[in-house]
Amino acid sequence: MVHRLLKNKAVQNILAVCLWLFVWQAVSVYVDSSILLVSPFEVLKTLFALMLTPGFWATAASSSVRIILGFLMGMAAGVALAAVSSANGLLRVLLQPFMLTVRSVPVASFIILALLWLRSASNLAVLISFLMVLPIIYQNTLTGIMTADKELLEMAQVFRVPLLRRIRYIYMPNAAPQYAAACRTALGLCWKSGIAAEVIGITRGSIGEALYNAKLFLSTAELFAWTLVIVLLSLLFEKLFMAVVDGFVKRVSGGRAEC
Repeated sequence: MVHRLLKNKAVQNILAVCLWLFVWQAVSVYVDSSILLVSPFEVLKTLFALMLTPGFWATAASSSVRIILGFLMGMAAGVALAAVSSANGLLRVLLQPFMLTVRSVPVASFIILALLWLRSASNLAVLISFLMVLPIIYQNTLTGIMTADKELLEMAQVFRVPLLRRIRYIYMPNAAPQYAAACRTALGLCWKSGIAAEVIGITRGSIGEALYNAKLFLSTAELFAWTLVIVLLSLLFEKLFMAVVDGFVKRVSGGRAEC
């Protein structure tokens, strides 16, 4: 019975988390300094206290909306540009240096530049999340479109299959897995970069501002508590969004068989 439970993936994940929580607790006891490292129990206690404050939910919602908006905008722009670029070689060549630059330039550089451009830091997280997501979605989607089965495309051309049917049954099944992989990568990156933008820009009423204040007042427990909030929000949105994307990929992939 125990052996069977240990083979369960969920049980393995829980045991792994418990192990690292134990290590964290042991190290915090050894360090014995609430400024350098607090215990996981102190972090949970602080988190529950924060949840009872009036501004907690508004702060979490404000940052979430900005980051999710930036992600959705970057995703939509990336897919649209990839679709157009796949049919236009000149545009593809022109966009390549821009996408490479956005992927290569450090996030901090973009944040500082954006602070010079924007009148208010309130939309900084939206812009930075958008910029971090755009090249990832664009490149993966473009690769998926460009690597579509040439023989199927030739057959579709011979039989004069309409463009919309070619997109639905040839291009989309090939690009969908690449798109899903890009979404998984971009989701984590947009939360990290978005929060970093809020910290550097000290966006009012944001999680980034809360992290900055925690650092300013040497409140390590609050720093860890807000970090835990970021992780939970990121995981929640990723699970919900990827459930939709994975369903879309399965439906699209099944469409080729139907064709």
